[in-house]
Amino acid sequence: MDYKKAGVDIEAGYKSVELMKEHVKSTMRPEVLTNIGGFSGAFSMSAFKDMEKPTLVSGTDGVGTKLKLAFLLDKHDTVGIDCVAMCVNDIACAGGEPLFFLDYIACGKNEPEKIATIVSGVADGCKQSGCALIGGETAEMPGFYPVEEYDLAGFAVGVVDEKNLITGKDIKAGDVLVGIASSGVHSNGFSLVRKVFNMTEEALNTYYDSLGKTLGEALIEPTKIYVKALRNVRESGVTIKGCSHITGGGFYENIPRMLHDGVRAVVKKDSYKVPAIFEMLSKDGDIAEEMMYNTFNMGIGMVLALDPADVDKAVKAIEEAGETAYVIGQVEAGEKGVTLC
Repeated sequence: MDYKKAGVDIEAGYKSVELMKEHVKSTMRPEVLTNIGGFSGAFSMSAFKDMEKPTLVSGTDGVGTKLKLAFLLDKHDTVGIDCVAMCVNDIACAGGEPLFFLDYIACGKNEPEKIATIVSGVADGCKQSGCALIGGETAEMPGFYPVEEYDLAGFAVGVVDEKNLITGKDIKAGDVLVGIASSGVHSNGFSLVRKVFNMTEEALNTYYDSLGKTLGEALIEPTKIYVKALRNVRESGVTIKGCSHITGGGFYENIPRMLHDGVRAVVKKDSYKVPAIFEMLSKDGDIAEEMMYNTFNMGIGMVLALDPADVDKAVKAIEEAGETAYVIGQVEAGEKGVTLC
């Protein structure tokens, strides 16, 4: 008896590392001091030596049951983007600049080519957000995960000067809410999605005119990374008073997270067109409108609270970053929370 007969192939692990090295290398920043394969990743503090009060911000998350869709489609090159996005978008929400990322892949069987494909997506997400992939772990766990399945999670660290932290403390009645468009369902609500749609190869490969693509393509579309857009807004001279990443819990849970007591967000549902994938989910699943807004991003992946005088400049900065922005509502005095009207 040996480790391989027990289900863990150490040689496959070595091969996985070799195959992913090229992808990891493409994410490097000058501050990275170590190479892949070491016991830890080292990152120089020179990146923030000129800040008055450098403050670290962090985020950790996983892809969730969206991975079930990747298994069905046998498409593994984009879920890494989802993993990075879920972490770095939270960091950007606090005003932070992502510095580095670490991933964790747990699988039933280490297939080096598949692992390298997953990591290629992680590297793509890191490049989109400007952070370095400085380490990770691939854990082969036979008997715990099915042979064809895996889990993917990650952890990111960023930095912001304390004076530039986005806390929401200065939000006041009369401020304007600007939403940045999502790319679709992103990486939340897939336990419900998989109950609504028939998760078969035939169903997922069915083309819909309303979507402009197959159902599977619409659902697997990776999460938008908003780091560049928010950086553009800051560099345009606009102060972002509050910022909310619309993830699990939709509008009702996430928008109030940027508010303080005494102010309420009012969102106008007709201020933008809800993408077709959400209309399909609502109709096919007979899901009430309130539940849709309490589960999904409904086409808005990030919400900013801004001074009215800064709205036009902010929208222009977001569009210059290649994203789509909408004025979706305003802040009013009242009980902390959100009203959709």
